[in-house]
Amino acid sequence: MGLQFITVKRVSLLSAVLLLSACSVANRSVDSLVLDNPQSATLTPRASTYQDLLSLPSPKGKIVAAIYNFRDQTGQYKPAPSSSFSTSVTQGATSMLMSAMTDSGWFIPLEREGLQNLLTERKIIRAAQNKPDVPANNQNTLPSLLSANIILEGGIIAYESNIRTGGEGLRYFGVGGSEQYREDQVTVNLRAIDVRTGRVAHSVMTTKKILSQEITSGVYRFIEFKELLEMEAGTTINEPSQLCVLSAIELALIHLIADGIEQGSWALDKPNDLNDSTLTKYLGVEPKIGA
Repeated sequence: MGLQFITVKRVSLLSAVLLLSACSVANRSVDSLVLDNPQSATLTPRASTYQDLLSLPSPKGKIVAAIYNFRDQTGQYKPAPSSSFSTSVTQGATSMLMSAMTDSGWFIPLEREGLQNLLTERKIIRAAQNKPDVPANNQNTLPSLLSANIILEGGIIAYESNIRTGGEGLRYFGVGGSEQYREDQVTVNLRAIDVRTGRVAHSVMTTKKILSQEITSGVYRFIEFKELLEMEAGTTINEPSQLCVLSAIELALIHLIADGIEQGSWALDKPNDLNDSTLTKYLGVEPKIGA
């Protein structure tokens, strides 16, 4: 009875020490991440599609284009317990497309999503010009708003979760590790509409996979009679969904430009640029047919 009491006491003491050590390590880890090594804000990282977008040859003339609403059309929300009100994909696709159009050098994008705010400011300017003491920045005549040659429509049309899952692991004498992965998929549609006729001149769909990976390892072993050692460690890597949406939008825009060049909707500044190494990757590309 005394031996059993001493063993239980030793196990309880050992458990308390391990628990306090784990808490201490966890606290130090959080402190080191948050306090000792604060992360500064940076420019948004971009994929290889962004480099291709910047490397496209120059157009003969920039395309005046308007975007009214390039939105999430999936209607999907993150599964519980994450949130029943948080959407699976970003709601800022319009801003992403506007940024990609500006960076490409092929478009003159017109503000249409916040058109009411723009019209309100113009009303304020006109009202100020009717008064005798006109502010210096409102003295010039207000020009008319530009009209677009094309309208870019579309949106995020699909988000599929767990299109592929899998994993592998190995455990030997209580020591081992495992790896699990998951693939999601987001699909974007982008189409160019001729303002004069309403005809859909070009339409492109692009797909980007979103990868998630979890790696764990652990030890589960009896050190002595009634003394158990158990340790676990792991990490999870999730590809940011908003960056995948951004990459899909950039790719759709490149294919739209290439398709317009092929069909003669717009032209290159130099005809010899048709053989440009970046552009040739997207000319004449046909969608793959699945099995």
